[in-house]
Amino acid sequence: MNKTLRKNRAPQHGIAAQPISEEVLLEKYSKGDERTIDDVNLRVARALAQKEAPEQRASWESKFREAMQQGFLPAGRIQSAAGTDLAATLINCFVQPVGDSIAQMEDGYPGIYTALTEAAETMRRGGGVGYDFSRIRPRGAWVGSTQSSASGPISYMRVFDRSCETVESAGARRGAQMGVLRCDHPDIEEFIHAKDAGNLTNFNISVGVTDAFMEAVQDDTEVELVHRAEPGAAQKAAGAYSQVQADGSAQWVYRKLRARDLWDQIMRSTYDHAEPGVLFLDQINRDNNLSYCETIASTNPCAEQPLPPYGCCCLGSIDLTRFVADPFEDSAHFDAPAFARVARVAVRMLDNVLDVTVWPLPQQQQEARNKRRVGLGFTGLGDALIMLGLRYDTEEARAMAQHISEVMRDAAYDASIELARERGAFPLFNADLYLNASTFASRLPQALKDRIRAHGLRNSHLLSIAPTGTISLAFADNASNGIEPAFSWSYTRKKRMADGSIKEYSVEDHAWRLYRHLKGEDAPLTPAFVTALELSAQAHEAMVAVVAPFIDTSISKTVNVPADYPYADFQNLYMQAWQSGLKGLATYRPNSVLGAVLSTSSSPPAAPLQIDGANRRLALERLPAPVLSSLRWPGRPEVPPGNMAWTFMVHHPFGDFALFVGELAPEDGGTPQPFEVWVNGAEQPRGLGALAKTLSMDLRANDPAWLQLKLDALATVAEERSFEMPFPPHGEKRLFPGVVAATAAVIRWRCEQLKALPLLGRGGPTPVLDAMFSRDEPHTGPSGTLAWAVDVDNPATGEAFTLTLKEVTLPGPDGSTVTRPCAVGFSGNYPRALDGLARLLSLDMRVIDPAWIGMKLRKLLNYAEPLGNFMAFVPGLPHGERRQQTWPSTVAYLARLIIHRYAMLGVLNEEGFPLRDMGVLDSPQDRDAPVVLAGRLCPECSNHTMIQKDGCDFCTACGFVGQCG
Repeated sequence: MNKTLRKNRAPQHGIAAQPISEEVLLEKYSKGDERTIDDVNLRVARALAQKEAPEQRASWESKFREAMQQGFLPAGRIQSAAGTDLAATLINCFVQPVGDSIAQMEDGYPGIYTALTEAAETMRRGGGVGYDFSRIRPRGAWVGSTQSSASGPISYMRVFDRSCETVESAGARRGAQMGVLRCDHPDIEEFIHAKDAGNLTNFNISVGVTDAFMEAVQDDTEVELVHRAEPGAAQKAAGAYSQVQADGSAQWVYRKLRARDLWDQIMRSTYDHAEPGVLFLDQINRDNNLSYCETIASTNPCAEQPLPPYGCCCLGSIDLTRFVADPFEDSAHFDAPAFARVARVAVRMLDNVLDVTVWPLPQQQQEARNKRRVGLGFTGLGDALIMLGLRYDTEEARAMAQHISEVMRDAAYDASIELARERGAFPLFNADLYLNASTFASRLPQALKDRIRAHGLRNSHLLSIAPTGTISLAFADNASNGIEPAFSWSYTRKKRMADGSIKEYSVEDHAWRLYRHLKGEDAPLTPAFVTALELSAQAHEAMVAVVAPFIDTSISKTVNVPADYPYADFQNLYMQAWQSGLKGLATYRPNSVLGAVLSTSSSPPAAPLQIDGANRRLALERLPAPVLSSLRWPGRPEVPPGNMAWTFMVHHPFGDFALFVGELAPEDGGTPQPFEVWVNGAEQPRGLGALAKTLSMDLRANDPAWLQLKLDALATVAEERSFEMPFPPHGEKRLFPGVVAATAAVIRWRCEQLKALPLLGRGGPTPVLDAMFSRDEPHTGPSGTLAWAVDVDNPATGEAFTLTLKEVTLPGPDGSTVTRPCAVGFSGNYPRALDGLARLLSLDMRVIDPAWIGMKLRKLLNYAEPLGNFMAFVPGLPHGERRQQTWPSTVAYLARLIIHRYAMLGVLNEEGFPLRDMGVLDSPQDRDAPVVLAGRLCPECSNHTMIQKDGCDFCTACGFVGQCG
């Protein structure tokens, strides 16, 4: 339908809506002729008003619409499906019970495959699902009905994972799942490491931790791993025994573990992989308003709603930025009365959702009718604090957040009391039990408790702070998410269009954008402007600690810590969270994993260059079209459990050495991929280790054609003498022109076995090749060209030779020209293996963005060789200053000299970083913390840069926002 777009406005102060906000609105939430936020608001208000008495529907429709215009944001399922003909649920998430039987109901819990079917139906209707798999008997336990051994809960989690993948393919919304296992389950160690090898990609996982376990960690005592299922014969022989519990039932102790050892496994995995999360089960149940009639063992996928079997989370958030008057001024203040008014209407709207929604399962509908849980929360806290002039990590900011939470709590409970007077209390309401001394409700103000006792309560639970994801982007001008501070002030969202092209959108934080609008583009930011990654972990946790006492369910919060955050302090974060009475904690620490380069369509390679004329440099008149918006260079993956490596002994005329190819299984399973090469042995040729080091970075580029080009370049490196060498797989002798060529051939053979090189007859993305300004070395005419040369003398190794850089003139971004090295060579007495390194670096020099060669050279600055260190003059010192220093090897000194030449040409600085971002590679703003962070595969840009941000999947390379909750 080709309609004229009616312009949205940003929520306040007359700023035009961001194009990305309009795009997301139209793509995800608008239906039919809807083109604006108000169109969507009207549909949702009308749909929810259908619950009202016929004579009052028009009045409530108007009030509901006004509440949304003033800042209430119903959750995504409501915005997308309310008032449509879609057979989709308006409920975001559920908890699905799972029993120990295959298909039979047992103690009120459905069999495993019955639960699988019910979960599939729930996800098909658009709901995410959480599970507690602790009832499933451990691996190796006895199965009497079949006289066999059990396969354990993790094996069945894989079945649920595949089912989620299949259901996902039937719709646009990716299935979201949370898997929980108790800390005392005998398979807990397998569970902790279940995702290490790239399995369970459709699950978030969390360990359900008890107070008894945490006390054992504190006291350094043992814990029992237990289950009611009988162990197998081997487990009994290993010491498993039965014990009688206080209620008279039998329980088997499979084994005992030192609590701190198990805790360390949980923490190490979380530190390295951001999973598993931790749920403090006793605190969850102690605080639960309905502890008298339910036990909670799991949460929804983002953990803001601990739920009983078949429980649901009916969510909505209020945008706090709408209630800041006089933003950024000394008179700035929060309009609490207006906020409370919207909160009261929002509670009624969420209560209505429970009656107008489609329910995937009748059990879910009955559970909701009995308890009528809703989850009202807020979003935009980080931005609101900035607008109030309060820095997120200060006591004043926490006091304001606490005040806002208290106002919301009191307004929500007051509104639910009024609904109970009008419509009746939830069926399982019991005033004496509900207001019991340990529950959240027992801490309500006395006036509210008195009214609850007198009139009842419509909803058992009312509050939850959830991630808002694309809801914030579409309806709130990208206000900060939930309780979180802003992740960044702006980023570029690269979106793949229907025709395969890439469209770029600028995505700006609401508070930052509003400040620029009100104060001017050049106005310095106030001290209140602080992003999530600039805050300490303690500051993140402290904010949760002051808000949590006013939220009756839970809060979705990610504590961001830097990559170098000490492990001991990281462990202490979780201990502090338990001691503070929090219900759980999630953290994110950037870490190096096997990365990838963005894949886009190919463009024709630049042709070899020819030049005539005397005493001038090569010149290139036209650069290749930019094909990459971002190109990330990963470091070596951190693999705490270790990784496999393939080994081959190279036999050459001067001795033998070992060649290793390190391999790592992709996160989503499949064939291991090579990610590094190194050599070992006293008889390896000098310089070969440096060649392996730089080739390792090419293995991690994830461009098979680029890797093949590098190996092709090494195949013809001739040295002093050729030799024959046994070659895999059967040891036939092959003739090679030198050790470099032989080494490259062996690496090529192994890469072919692992399918890491281009397949014959099949194309594929070649992002690094596409970013070259010349694939072949530029050629001169007979008159030659200018070059830069420097002499190198290492008396420790007897090496004396000349380093030469051939240079080319390229068009600059502003119409000027820039001189760049395009090839490197050596002449004189030097290790011939350096010819291989020169060929690799020459190709790197011809990647259009100098950030690429800068990264390669910086990696070589610390390359050391035995007995290879020597004294030499430091390049790049101020005029007239001369100073020598010790260099760890000839290679390290060569890298420093080449960086210096780039600095002389105004391309890199003396540290090897680009002076100007070209937009081909993302150059880190903070040299220690790249903007692009490693993570899972992004479905939008195919880069391994999908992280969990503010409870949502977020791609740090292209800005894609995926599943939330």
